[in-house]
Amino acid sequence: MTEVTLGLLQHACGESPAANLRRTLALAEKAARKGARIICTQELFRSQYFCQAERHEYFSLAEVIPGPSTRAFQAVAKKHRVVIIASLFERRAAGLYHNTAVVIDADGRLLGRYRKMHIPDDPLYHEKFYFTPGDTGFRSWDTRHGRIGVLICWDQWYPEAARLTAMQGANLLLYPTAIGWHPREKRAHGVAQHDAWETIQRSHAIANGCYVAAVNRVGHERPEGGDGLEFWGRSFVAGPDGRVLARASGEEEEILLTPLDFAKVDATRTHWPFLRDRRIDAYSGLTQRFLDQP
Repeated sequence: MTEVTLGLLQHACGESPAANLRRTLALAEKAARKGARIICTQELFRSQYFCQAERHEYFSLAEVIPGPSTRAFQAVAKKHRVVIIASLFERRAAGLYHNTAVVIDADGRLLGRYRKMHIPDDPLYHEKFYFTPGDTGFRSWDTRHGRIGVLICWDQWYPEAARLTAMQGANLLLYPTAIGWHPREKRAHGVAQHDAWETIQRSHAIANGCYVAAVNRVGHERPEGGDGLEFWGRSFVAGPDGRVLARASGEEEEILLTPLDFAKVDATRTHWPFLRDRRIDAYSGLTQRFLDQP
């Protein structure tokens, strides 16, 4: 079977981590009952986006992996025979934390984890204060319902990350995400910011001939007061030719269900043989920070 239904869980996040976990688990079960075989949460779904400020008390939101959240999703995966990708704030050791996605197979086994490689530091996105850059490298996994790769939010902007993951045979790249507007910038820059975000990911689908899915949160969060961040939602799925197959709203909680046919990955890569024609002998400069002119 090459056909499978993908379910993306888009929703707002409240102040209670326990309530957010219950809500996401309930959405995962609902998605499974509606036919989803691969289910992905949004980034750091257990809390509001705490990286708007640098506060040591927010480290208490982290948990070990495997831990309570992992085990809860493992139970859902096993019960419904679905693959689940869940985004968690990982406490690896004292003083060592990661932004991590766990990959759970349809029998409930924890297949592995991906730790976010690219860590941003922008106004209200102070992730470098909390997250150690990932050391898992770029990975893909054979699951019961297809070979998938997982990247996280800021990784979305890097074609190298998508390429290296797709080169491991991933038919689907999943991006748990928490991105939105600074309200004061929305009028002047909002459309361009969103268009750039979607366009770069659609380009990953085209360049690698695979499906790409981004799942983002909704809601206006002000955990530190002030203007806060207005998350733009609009979770979407792009096909191997880059066309948007499904897109969620900008404001509402949604389970975005999208049928995928992984046979189209092989067909696309055959007709657009970008992987065949890569000049791997000429790309050594990619390992340099910048190519200064002599």
